[in-house]
Amino acid sequence: MNETICAISTARGKGGVAVIRISGSEALEVVKRFFVSASGRCDFEPRRVYYGEVLRDGTPIDDVTLTYFKAPASYTGEDVCEICCHGGLYVTRAVLELALSNGARLAEAGEFTRRAYINGKLSLTRAEAVGQIIDAQSDAQLRLSSATRRGALSRALDKIKEIMLDLISRAYVVVDYPDEDLPETSRGDMADKLSLVKDELYKLQRSYRAGLAVCEGVKTAIVGRPNAGKSSLYNALSGEELAIVTDIAGTTRDVIEHTVSVGDVTLRLADTAGIRDTDNEVEKIGVERARERLAEAELVLLVFDSSEKENDEDRALLEEIKGRCAIAIINKTDKERKMSAELENEILSSIKRVVYMSAKDGGIEELGKALNEMYSLDELDLSNDAIISNARQASSVSSALMAVEEACSFLDMGQSPDIVCFALERALACLEQIDARGVSEEIVSQIFSRFCVGK
Repeated sequence: MNETICAISTARGKGGVAVIRISGSEALEVVKRFFVSASGRCDFEPRRVYYGEVLRDGTPIDDVTLTYFKAPASYTGEDVCEICCHGGLYVTRAVLELALSNGARLAEAGEFTRRAYINGKLSLTRAEAVGQIIDAQSDAQLRLSSATRRGALSRALDKIKEIMLDLISRAYVVVDYPDEDLPETSRGDMADKLSLVKDELYKLQRSYRAGLAVCEGVKTAIVGRPNAGKSSLYNALSGEELAIVTDIAGTTRDVIEHTVSVGDVTLRLADTAGIRDTDNEVEKIGVERARERLAEAELVLLVFDSSEKENDEDRALLEEIKGRCAIAIINKTDKERKMSAELENEILSSIKRVVYMSAKDGGIEELGKALNEMYSLDELDLSNDAIISNARQASSVSSALMAVEEACSFLDMGQSPDIVCFALERALACLEQIDARGVSEEIVSQIFSRFCVGK
C-alpha cells in the first residue's frame, strides 16, 4: 500500500486526450521529476489544473495539464496526480513510461478502486457499482449501478443493521448489568423489530431477481414452429438484420445469439430453428440445437403465427413449455387472422403473459412492459431503490434472513433475549460481509480483479 502506482485511465486507442493517473504518497514527487509548469512554479496547490510540458531527457515531448489531489480528498484517499496529454498511442505510452521510470509502478487491475475501498472512500457495494457502471450496456444497468454507487444499497443495509444492533445492545446490557435496574426490551417490541428486519431482508432478497435480469441478463430462447416470425422478432429486438427472414419455412438452421435490452431487462437471446419433425438432415440438426437451447433457457419467448391455422406443432410446443418461465407472442397481427379462438384460449390459460404484435411493424414496447412485470421491475425505481445485483450479495442476504428467522423462532419458543441475540449476531455478521470488513481477502481480490487497469 506504500507503493506509488500509475496507469493509463482512459480507453486504449487513439483519441483527442488521454489521462495517466498516479496515486500514492510519492505521486507528486514522481510527477515533478518529468513535468515542468509553464509558469515555472513547483508548489502545486490541490484541485487546481496546471499547464506545462512533459520532459524526457530534458526534451519536451508533449504539452499537458496536471491536476493534483491531496490526500484524503481524492478518489483513492491518497495523493493523486492526473496528467492529461494528447491521446496518441505512442505519446500516451511515453508519458506512462516516464512515471514508471521515475518511481511509480504499474497498477494492477482495479487497484485504484481497491485503494479507495481500503482507505474508506468507498464501501464494497459502491466499489462493485463502479465496475458495473463501466460495464453497463443499457440505460437500466446504468441507473441501477449509479444508484448503488450513490449508496442506495448501503443505506438500506445500515438501516437494518441499526435495528439489529439496538436489539443486541439492549439485551446484553441488561444481562451484563443486572443490578442497574435498566429497562428491558419487551418481547412484543422485540418481535415487532424482528418482523421489520425480516420484511426488509425479504424485500432485498426479492430484488435479486430484478437486479440479475438487469445486470447479468436472462438466457432467452425464441422458439416456435417454422415461419412463425422468430427471426423477424429477433431482428426487431436486436435492432439489426442479423437473422435471414424469408417466406420459406425452415430458413434458420443454426442458433444465432445476441444480447439486447427490452424494457429494463437484458435478454441473452438465442434465435433457433423452427421446431418440427423433418427428414432434412441439416434442418434436423438445427431442430436438435433448438431443443437444447430451449432446455437451457431461463425464459422462453414462444412465437405463434396468427395469420396461419394452427397445427399439432403449436400445441406440442405449448404443452412442452408448461410450467416454464415464458411469454407467448401472438405474431403477425398485421395480417388476416386465421388462428382459432380455441388455440388462443389454450395459450391464455397455459401462459400467464401474452403479447400481441407484428414483429415487422413494432410492438416491442408491449413486450418490454410484460418483461418488466415478470421481473417486478415495474415495482422498483432503478435510480433510487436498494437492489441486490450479484450472487455474493444475494448469498449474504439469504444467510442473514435465515438467521433472523431462527431468532424469531427462539423468541416464539420463549427463549431469553440473549439467546435470541445469538442468532441476530450471526445475521449481522452476514450483512457485514456485503458492505464492510467482514469479507475475506480472497473475495475482495476476486472482485477487483474484474476491473480494468487504470480504475
